[in-house]
Amino acid sequence: MFAGIDEVDWASMEHAYGPADDVPAMLRGLASGDPVEREAGLDGMYGAVHHQGDVYDCTLACIPFLFELVVDPGIQDRGSIVELLTSIGGIDLDEDDEDEIDEEEIEGAANYAMAATAVAAGAGAFCELMADEDPGVRLATPLALATLHNRPARVLALLRERLPVEPSEEVRLALVEAAGRVALRHRALAGQAADWLTRLAGEGFPPGLRLAALAQLARCVPDALPGDVVRVVTGLLRQLRSAPPRRSGAAPAGEARAGRAEAAAAADAHNEKPAGAGEPPVEERAAPATLVGQLRALSDEDAPGSGAPWTADLLRTLHVGLHDRVAERTALLADQLRSPDHRQRIDALRMSSGLIRVWRGSYEELVRLVGEQLATPEPRLAGVAAHVLEELFGLAAPAADALAARVAADPDAWVQDWPSGPAGLGSAVKALARLGDARAVPALAAALERPEVPHDVGSAIGHLGSAAAPLTEVLRRRLGEVRLDEAAYDRAGPLLTALAALRADEAMPEVLRVLRGAPEHRGEWLHTAALRALGSFGPAAHSAVPDLRTLLRRPGNTSAIEAAEALWAVAGEADAVLPVLIDGLQAERFRERRSAVNALGGLGTRAAVTAPRLRALLRHEDPLLRVDAAIALWDVTGRADESVPVLLAAWEQHHRVRVRVAECLARRGVAGAGSDAEHVLRAELASVRRHNAMDGGFGSHDTYDDEKLLAFCRQALLGDTGKGPTI
Repeated sequence: MFAGIDEVDWASMEHAYGPADDVPAMLRGLASGDPVEREAGLDGMYGAVHHQGDVYDCTLACIPFLFELVVDPGIQDRGSIVELLTSIGGIDLDEDDEDEIDEEEIEGAANYAMAATAVAAGAGAFCELMADEDPGVRLATPLALATLHNRPARVLALLRERLPVEPSEEVRLALVEAAGRVALRHRALAGQAADWLTRLAGEGFPPGLRLAALAQLARCVPDALPGDVVRVVTGLLRQLRSAPPRRSGAAPAGEARAGRAEAAAAADAHNEKPAGAGEPPVEERAAPATLVGQLRALSDEDAPGSGAPWTADLLRTLHVGLHDRVAERTALLADQLRSPDHRQRIDALRMSSGLIRVWRGSYEELVRLVGEQLATPEPRLAGVAAHVLEELFGLAAPAADALAARVAADPDAWVQDWPSGPAGLGSAVKALARLGDARAVPALAAALERPEVPHDVGSAIGHLGSAAAPLTEVLRRRLGEVRLDEAAYDRAGPLLTALAALRADEAMPEVLRVLRGAPEHRGEWLHTAALRALGSFGPAAHSAVPDLRTLLRRPGNTSAIEAAEALWAVAGEADAVLPVLIDGLQAERFRERRSAVNALGGLGTRAAVTAPRLRALLRHEDPLLRVDAAIALWDVTGRADESVPVLLAAWEQHHRVRVRVAECLARRGVAGAGSDAEHVLRAELASVRRHNAMDGGFGSHDTYDDEKLLAFCRQALLGDTGKGPTI
């Protein structure tokens, strides 16, 4: 074995952590009879030789030796090596990827291409492994063939031939998954794959296999799904829940008979027609790992049930395939949330969060069911449910009573302490406060009495609004106790944010103490928070005017713009604040420039003299500043003709400005019938996908921001220019 391995100049190559002269030891470790050595060899391969999917020269040099290991029946854990080869050879660059490659990446791209070619050239070896004695090899092989073999029609035929004689339930599911992969990558074969999957999804096959077939249909040919897919899937789930655990073994007689019929029908797959290779859609590529990888990675804790540890993976695949069919996905999740298996419900909670975050829809019943999980004695289930509701803001309203009950029953969870970083409010408390529900007030009052006030208590009180007025006195007391040293902002910031949200002008003495005593070093944020609180008090903060005027004149004052805004809100002294804001338009820091622009818009026609400067910013390269300038110009001139085209252009080009633009249009009420603004707003309301939904990432306020956008769009179309929407 490994003939010629010592003749390879490994030392001249590198992997992720330096010279590759240790690669032969890794390869020999894979061949060891010691499981610890095999694990170490595999870790080295993934950790260094194929680090995060990279392909180095040493990775290419390993390929022949990995194939040598795979075909040797005396080697243990060969399934892991099949998976490694699949990963090394399965990286394809589509046209978009190629356009993004810079000169420094050309060598890496060439290595990917050479790896794909080298592994595909040896992929014929995988055909023999379909009947290998090792179930782990048989489990990994179907996906390897579907990903790497250059004769996809032959692969599809092999999958269909193997199914009726395959004794392992997990491997049968992998065969079905591989058929879906073939259909995705080679669209010319999608029809053949869909026909087979449709038959497997019908009566006469075990529920797990039928569910797997439906998942792959949703993934690659969703139009082939039955019209009553929700009823079918929920029925299969009930069968799986009630079935006793079954060990891998010979296929049941009924399944074998049905499988033989399928094998007879597989002959048409041998017709080798040219197939255009294609990549899965973006959402499919961003989906969770393949079924094979997930089966290997499942821990006992995360497995949805001992009887069917793969059910959750099939349901995830099904949900990805159903894509924007929100009503059907919601109905499926509702059924999952009623499952007696708490692990399946945990998985449903996570998928519910992902669904709501990406797609708009009617979620009242689903949210109510999420709320019901809060009452379960299983702490992990209740914790996941609370976290899901925390990110829903106003959409969590159907679960308000359940949240209130949870908060009242579990005072120990009102605040969450972390090993590193500041303490924060518990998810249930935060979710209840974000609904503006006064039943969160006792928990917030208790949090304010802690030695360390949670960092997010201010924003929670902001969502409560006037319902949190009883907390004013404790906020004043805690603010008065804050030591004004370099760490003062961490202690005072949440309190000042809360007082600003409550417009609690009775806290003037405490806020002025902070403003006057803020340290020179690291005192900027503290100044800003105090100034915003004073500004929120409006004319009631008149006694602070001398301090605000002094701050305007202080040389090098980094809070001058905030001081100007506060002085305008408190005393309306436009002549005093205009020069400061005009200077702010040239500030070095981008954040200050935006603050100055927005503050000028707040002055309205009193800042009309700045129109030429704002007009010049309409051509700025940054979309956020362009939008700010367009809104401010509209406010200071009262004219829409210059601003609306800029706002609508930014709307189309940059999704992150849409909430700001919609808020302006709602406030101004210019979305009349037939206008460009009306067209844009109605198109947004008609979209089922959230405007800020991203593949592969999300923010904690994404759903909140999108719901706010929808509310502003509706308000703008109604022509209601009063108060902003309640979210």
